[in-house]
Amino acid sequence: MEFSKIVIANRGEIALRILRACREMGIRTVAVHSSADRDLKHVRLADESVCIGPPSSLESYLNIPAVISAAEVTDAVAIHPGYGFLAENADFAERVEKSGFIFIGPRPETIRLMGDKISAIRAMKQAGVPCVPGSDGPLPDDEDECLRLGREVGYPVIIKATGGGGGRGMRVVRQESELLESIALTRNEAANAFGNSQVYMEKFLENPRHIEFQVLADEHGQAIHLGERDCSMQRRHQKVIEEAPAPGLSHELRMQIGARCAQACRDIAYRGAGTFEFLYQDGQFYFIEMNTRIQVEHPVTEQVTGVDLVREQLRIAMGEPLSFRQEDIVIRGHAIECRINAEDPQTFMPSPGTITRYHAPGGPGVRVDTHIYSGYRVPPYYDSMVGKVITFSDTRASALARMCVALDEMIVEGIKTNIPLHQSLLRDPNFQHGELNIHYLEKKLKGLI
Repeated sequence: MEFSKIVIANRGEIALRILRACREMGIRTVAVHSSADRDLKHVRLADESVCIGPPSSLESYLNIPAVISAAEVTDAVAIHPGYGFLAENADFAERVEKSGFIFIGPRPETIRLMGDKISAIRAMKQAGVPCVPGSDGPLPDDEDECLRLGREVGYPVIIKATGGGGGRGMRVVRQESELLESIALTRNEAANAFGNSQVYMEKFLENPRHIEFQVLADEHGQAIHLGERDCSMQRRHQKVIEEAPAPGLSHELRMQIGARCAQACRDIAYRGAGTFEFLYQDGQFYFIEMNTRIQVEHPVTEQVTGVDLVREQLRIAMGEPLSFRQEDIVIRGHAIECRINAEDPQTFMPSPGTITRYHAPGGPGVRVDTHIYSGYRVPPYYDSMVGKVITFSDTRASALARMCVALDEMIVEGIKTNIPLHQSLLRDPNFQHGELNIHYLEKKLKGLI
């Protein structure tokens, strides 16, 4: 079936990205928004808009009855959750479908399976996807058994919350004497943050890279991968710069791991766009989690494959088969993305306020995904990301050079942004040579590199 109208249940740049895909496909759009977001660009451009609550996310973007009511009163047929907010909420997906609408994403049971880290790891092991050595399940209450597992896995280990995410609910343990206290602390943190006190243990890799594989799967049993992205440049487990393909990864290894990811999608009857996240060290991949949604960094994959991932999400949700076969996917050139945040580039404190002057960079191979404009007021209530700059060229060095030029051109006045941080990173010799790991940026910021 073709969609006549959909609700975009998100805000900011991803909401605008979804709206643009819908307009290209002739799909009418409903923008739901909080009272603080009346002036968002996609709200102004949508065919209809519905205010679903006050500025607080809990009372607006996370308010499931309000989002579904907006779909009902506007006669929409489907809901696109974007990323963040309700995108990976299985209860939301279930209520959308029970209310007679189409959820543009995986089935609720798939979201639940992959949202629980332990069940996700079990599913991946069954599919032949390499995983980090660990407890293979929640840690028991038996302290002696926990100590035995720690010795078996080998220190250092990391204790993770089963329902965790976003860098929360995890603690590194470097020696046995710290293990039991760390387990107790992580359980308490997990219970308070996620309502689930279960934790598990994994081997802690000292200097891994973060490499993820993009997949697409339809309702007809077809699944493909679209190569990988390197997201190793992180601060507090939050990605700062992403690129595709990953520097130094061979085509053979890409196809081997990508094929296993695609097979895992078939095994769990996955539907839609998704991302398999891995740690990569010493030539080995270790699965850590699957994100059952579109990713912030999806544009770099679009640039190197030529595939419109949001359009494919919409087509799959309509019940159509994939537009591409695996052999049609060819990785060409190199793409880099810098996340632009409204924050102090040194203290990282959020910097809400009115943008008094804005100028977007341009030129060959430059893409800017942003919802900001001159006069727009960045609210203090939500994530600080205000846009993404993506550059593409035939080589990594050329894409880096284009990014340096683009950021030098970009003007955002009235608020502080992290553009100076990106400019420093892009000129870092180690980053330029692709010598990356997930701890590099933290060490650089602390003056350890």
